Amino acid sequence: MKSRVLIIDDEPEIRRNLTFGLTQEGYSAVACPDGISAIHELNSAHSAGIEYDYLVTDIFMPDIDGLKILKVIKTMYPDLPVLVITGFGDDNLRFTALAEYNTGYLDKPFEISDLVAALDDLSPGSTGNKPGSETQVSVEPGMRESVSAYITVRITKPEQSMQIFEKLYKMDGVHSCEAVRGGGDFDIIILAQGESEGVIDALRDRISEMDGLEIASMSGVERPKLDRDVNEFIDIYTKVVKQQAPSEKGLGTTSYIIVDIDKNAIQQIFTTVFFINEVVFCDVIDDGTKLVGMITGRGIVGRTPKIIEKLNQIDGVLRVREATVIKLVED
Repeated sequence: MKSRVLIIDDEPEIRRNLTFGLTQEGYSAVACPDGISAIHELNSAHSAGIEYDYLVTDIFMPDIDGLKILKVIKTMYPDLPVLVITGFGDDNLRFTALAEYNTGYLDKPFEISDLVAALDDLSPGSTGNKPGSETQVSVEPGMRESVSAYITVRITKPEQSMQIFEKLYKMDGVHSCEAVRGGGDFDIIILAQGESEGVIDALRDRISEMDGLEIASMSGVERPKLDRDVNEFIDIYTKVVKQQAPSEKGLGTTSYIIVDIDKNAIQQIFTTVFFINEVVFCDVIDDGTKLVGMITGRGIVGRTPKIIEKLNQIDGVLRVREATVIKLVED
């Protein structure tokens, strides 16, 4: 056996052809249909003392973009040679992929001989040298995780809307306050943060006592129930990619999305939504039955954003509502 290869591609025929072709060439090949299953395979193999010598990954997949997988896996396994394959590439995508250390690029369609030659061009390496805790996102000793909740507000006296908004915006414990349209049963969405649930409850009580409004809902932010491997992947991605990427706030429209989901499919849905480029953040509420997020885009006003169409196509998504932000206060 020459080497062990992990393949990530969402097309069953391509997975079969690559696995069979590499096996015929003396390689040991394992194929995964998406990024999440590949993450599990890499980590379970590493725990069992089994090393992969190459990763072959497509770019366009249903859950996680291949370039994002590439970035995180290069952090988790810096010595692993990676070959990016795609049938829809361009010079920019090629440049982005090849900017990563010990990474190759191959356009589809190709022959197995082309694949073998591309693997041979990469420097030898493996998953054997996985960095330790330095890749993890850790909380400083003594720091307490804050409690967060979303509070939606309905205005009952429209003539006082601006005064109500300004008062809410300046309240202690209000991390963000946005006026929205299109949300259905609310006009303002607040993200509240505090040291305890009692602090959040006290803020809710202060808001409910205000004249000219009523609280439509309050939902605490929950930690999504994800496998440990997936949590690690998301933590690393947040640290090495999302926090370093330029903010897209202010580019086109900004909207909140409220996504009703099948809680049994939360891992697949949450990770798919989290890794969509237009999604600024994504939180879980209501015992894993809803996601609240913010999206950005440059779509035509009045037209359903493509991101909403994409969300509605995800298995387990039951309904998607959009509430467009109305900018009343400059940051």
